[in-house]
Amino acid sequence: MTSDPYGLGRVVGEPGVLPQRAARLDPSLPVRPSELLIDVESLNVDAASFKQIRESCNGAPEAVVARIQEIVQARGKMQNPVTGSGGMLLGRVRKIGPEHPAHGKLRPGDRIATLVSLSLTPLVIDEVRAVRMEVDRVDVRGQAILFASGIWARVPDDMPETLVLAALDVCGAPALVARHARPGMRIAVLGAGKSGALCLAQARKSTGGKGQLLALDISEKALSALAELGVSDVSLRVDATRAVDVLEAVRKATDGALCDLVINCASVPGTEMATILSTRDGGTTIFFSMATSFTAAALGAEGVGKDLTMLIGNGYVPGHADLTLDLLRSDKRLREFFAARYL
Repeated sequence: MTSDPYGLGRVVGEPGVLPQRAARLDPSLPVRPSELLIDVESLNVDAASFKQIRESCNGAPEAVVARIQEIVQARGKMQNPVTGSGGMLLGRVRKIGPEHPAHGKLRPGDRIATLVSLSLTPLVIDEVRAVRMEVDRVDVRGQAILFASGIWARVPDDMPETLVLAALDVCGAPALVARHARPGMRIAVLGAGKSGALCLAQARKSTGGKGQLLALDISEKALSALAELGVSDVSLRVDATRAVDVLEAVRKATDGALCDLVINCASVPGTEMATILSTRDGGTTIFFSMATSFTAAALGAEGVGKDLTMLIGNGYVPGHADLTLDLLRSDKRLREFFAARYL
């Protein structure tokens, strides 16, 4: 165990508070013995966070950049004060402290992606080089610090870095689906973005084609893309904030049985009840959306008398990075789907 594996020494003015919860972190150099220093190239901002920032800035790229820089300067990390979420980053290793677990495994110059949230990662942005509004990404020049407890993945040589960044940003989602999906299940995924596509692809693999896969989204275009991928059996164009409408659509699609497993990957708030009502009694829901309200989910399920297991996807499942990259390697159409959107 290193002297400060969780980065408590980087918290400003709140002794004993963990970095994710802290109002501000100290990103100053030099790095400490149990830390790893990264030259940052890109930030993949959490979808719920980027959506909130984009909407608050009326979609103006310059204003989005200014808001992100303002947050990082004020907090020493990229943590949206409204959503509380962050994202992840890609960059090159600059220095490895002698007490960091990656010492001896990584070398300066190695390209890695962090698999812990930007909401707990000390960060400095020296320059914003580009903003990719359509994929929630900001290309920057800066430095970040990874604590001893922070997980990371080496960027593989067999696929483009930006594609890897997009996939690893949500790699906990398909990995947890792999843990719970079984042949014969009816499985629904709310949200047809990158995490939704990966979850459905893993669900198809885990069920072996035996069961029923439902894709739910407000965008007909997004649903059509998933149908072309062959990862969904049923496409339901619904507004996930309208829980009763979603219930009726799912009930009709499943002949009244509802779903054994429902995964929420929506990037908007207010979708908890659509998830809960779509799940059969005794079933399981997984909330991967950073817009999820625990209070709304817990009290909502109680209020409608729904007996189900509710899981909060924490973004980490052992082996999640390799599982997700292997999904892309083994499914040409899925890889092309990601390449068309995130390169």
